[in-house]
Amino acid sequence: MIIKSFEINKIDYKKQFFLFYGNNLGHKDQIIKEKFKKKYSECTYYYDEAEIIKNKEIFFNNILSKSFFEKEKLIIVNRATDKIKEIIEEVIEKEIGDIILILNSSALEKKSKLRALFEKNKNTICVPFYEDNDQTLSIMVNTFFKEKKIQISQQMVNLITSRSRGDRQNLNNELEKIEGFIKNKTKIDTLDILKLTNLAENYSVSELIDSCLSKNKRKTIRILNENNYSLEDCILIIRSFLIKSKRLMRLCEKIKETNSIEIAISSFKPPIFWKDKVVIKEQIKIWSYGNVKKLIYRINDIELLIKKHSNSSVNILSDFIIEQSA
Repeated sequence: MIIKSFEINKIDYKKQFFLFYGNNLGHKDQIIKEKFKKKYSECTYYYDEAEIIKNKEIFFNNILSKSFFEKEKLIIVNRATDKIKEIIEEVIEKEIGDIILILNSSALEKKSKLRALFEKNKNTICVPFYEDNDQTLSIMVNTFFKEKKIQISQQMVNLITSRSRGDRQNLNNELEKIEGFIKNKTKIDTLDILKLTNLAENYSVSELIDSCLSKNKRKTIRILNENNYSLEDCILIIRSFLIKSKRLMRLCEKIKETNSIEIAISSFKPPIFWKDKVVIKEQIKIWSYGNVKKLIYRINDIELLIKKHSNSSVNILSDFIIEQSA
């Protein structure tokens, strides 16, 4: 059964088998997160197609096994292609009553056998996710600020949309930064937007956080000494620190699921750029899941301290970053 992405509300979530394909990674991730992962947060399992094909028996043992605490399992298979079609047919034929299966695939051609299987079967859902246009992204920006009860100009909407480079995931990342900045605020101006959306391009900030998470104390101190940060900069840095730490925690989770650093990094969404992979691998070796979780709590506490003691914000932030880099 085919459901267009703009008809996503028509999906029958009582169905068990879903194929989400297309290059709009941000939209797919949003639907999976909001419609599935919230409900199955304690029993979600991730697989890579290559992993399943290589260990078919293990895969079936995992999805057939039942836990006393699990009523249903959410199974997400990333990078699915036609190669997995026969295995998926076998899963469907077994009529396993306590699993929800999502195949997450990139663009599939019309002649794709996997796509044909999900389109023609009444018991399966097939949803194509096409790239967003500026109009769709602008609507998302306007909706975001309307919910926050903050008025912004069309010029600012266009600026945020253009900074997302046509990608919903990029836009969500930008809106997450803005959300952290506008907490307890009633307005935001163009200069704020420029600073916030440029943060991802600010090499010194990104390098500062990566050096800290990599426990490179000497480099961390050098970057701190070479920059003259303001209160606004401190807020932006701590929010960026939080985003990177959350990504690190999610990677730790995926490694526990896949037992492979390479698979966890290569299948991560949004994709990790090749130039960042070496640094992230270093950080993964240093930080355990539990320690990253504690770090995230500390970051939230530091953010409150910075806002409460604005005159000492730079010192508070610097001391915290140096402490974490040791």
